[in-house]
Amino acid sequence: MSATPEGDRIAKVMARAGLCSRREAEAWIADGRVKVNGQKITSPALNVTDRDDIRVDGKPLPDKEKIRLWRYNKPRGLLTTAKDPQGRPTVFESLPKELPRVVSVGRLDLNSEGLLLLTNDGELARRLELPATGWVRRYRVRVNGTVEVSHLNELRKGITVEGIRYGSVQASLDRQQGDNAWLTMSLTEGKNREIRKLCGHFGWAVSRLIRISYGPFQLGNLETGQVEEVKGKVLKDQLGIETPKNKPHEREQPKPTERPKILGRLTLKPKPKHKPKPARKPDADRRRKS
Repeated sequence: MSATPEGDRIAKVMARAGLCSRREAEAWIADGRVKVNGQKITSPALNVTDRDDIRVDGKPLPDKEKIRLWRYNKPRGLLTTAKDPQGRPTVFESLPKELPRVVSVGRLDLNSEGLLLLTNDGELARRLELPATGWVRRYRVRVNGTVEVSHLNELRKGITVEGIRYGSVQASLDRQQGDNAWLTMSLTEGKNREIRKLCGHFGWAVSRLIRISYGPFQLGNLETGQVEEVKGKVLKDQLGIETPKNKPHEREQPKPTERPKILGRLTLKPKPKHKPKPARKPDADRRRKS
């Protein structure tokens, strides 16, 4: 029986370094852009360790940073891709310049909007995309058409559309106004254009599709186009990710507290250190009383 190879797969290591996703790493390797210990590789079937010299386009891998995650309210009209051959605007071109290189957790198509998670760790992105996580993706959907209870029951049971089997989708009718209706739809698989295809199966034309949550992360009051980092405590609670603490010399030193002299209209006077003792009465006074 052969021993388990030491280290991790090269594509996984590249993804963990925040350079790209694992899928992108495999493509870069196939294109001959990656060298290990001076030798060009063309297959991702290679395990590497910290002792190996890995270079992409002649540059060493960046030092591994702490894992970070952001919530982004994606506007309509942006592609969730690093580069579009047709030159259409992309999510990554619209992000603030101060953000590090990030990858998306899943995708939202050109005309979809709402919550898109971004991370600097490609391996985390891949893990959060897997249906095995059991995370529910929830959407608000506006359709043109009449929604019947029977349609919603079919979605809950799971249906087959154009030869593709879709699992159970929890759907509820929020409002029917004339020919238009608002639905809330929840699913765990997230197949390509799943909601649009399911709605099309019933003859509903989707006019708006907004993702409002992805697992425990909510769109909330995030404005369109706004990016907000998820706090380290939330990453630990929801994903079990420990964020490294600052080194002792990097920690903020507590500022000395100064006692305020004035609170509103009340002036505080410093208290005396020792309470003065009452003056002793003369002996004559004491004898007179006795």
